[in-house]
Amino acid sequence: MAKKIISLFSGAGGMDIGFHNAGFETAVAVEQDSSCCATLRRNMPNVHVIEGDLTKVSTPEILKIGGLKPLEPSLVIGGPPCQSFSLAGKRMGMGDPRGKLVLEYLRVVREALPVAFVMENVKGLVNWSEGKALEAILSEAAQEIIYNGKIYKYELSYKVLNAVDYGVPQFRERIIITGNRLGKKFNFPKPTHTSPTEAQMDLFKNTENKWKTVWDAIGELPPAVEPSETALRVSETIKERIVNHGY
Repeated sequence: MAKKIISLFSGAGGMDIGFHNAGFETAVAVEQDSSCCATLRRNMPNVHVIEGDLTKVSTPEILKIGGLKPLEPSLVIGGPPCQSFSLAGKRMGMGDPRGKLVLEYLRVVREALPVAFVMENVKGLVNWSEGKALEAILSEAAQEIIYNGKIYKYELSYKVLNAVDYGVPQFRERIIITGNRLGKKFNFPKPTHTSPTEAQMDLFKNTENKWKTVWDAIGELPPAVEPSETALRVSETIKERIVNHGY
């Protein structure tokens, strides 16, 4: 049986692709941006896409559309927007509606009860409100869950990872928060690439594992052509997208 994923804040599906390459299968994706949903449907035609605001989409609806029941999903994945929020007591009181989406993500986790979840967010989350923001998220995620008379609890781990250390030609630091209800500690993957200086200093002088550059990735592509009408039209929506969706 395929290892099924519930994908939240799916965007254009980049995180999904990584998990697909690792042997998982997205059962259902939730995304409110219409352009991203069109991309998801085009690139992943077998995936059920719910186009809507997660605050208005219930977990039972997500499970039903994905053909799943509580405890059946292998993973819940996603990177909820978390640009701005305040803290109020144990739970987060969101001054910005985007901050509240972190709780919506955890709401789906608590109600769908996947084997594990993976949340991605900006590195700044570590230091926001002197670390209280991250502490509040972890506290919420660690709460016990009672379902059908049984108690479930997620074992949490988190770490800031830089994409360049794993062969991606981009300095992109993100905090990755994982949780599993198997009671196991998660071991984050060790870096596969290093800086050119450190690669040269390697005992075996192995420079194959040095950081990749943009030229390494796209240097063999043909010269660029004039942007299409579609590309120009989409570029005009960028400012509005940042205001409405935070990216």
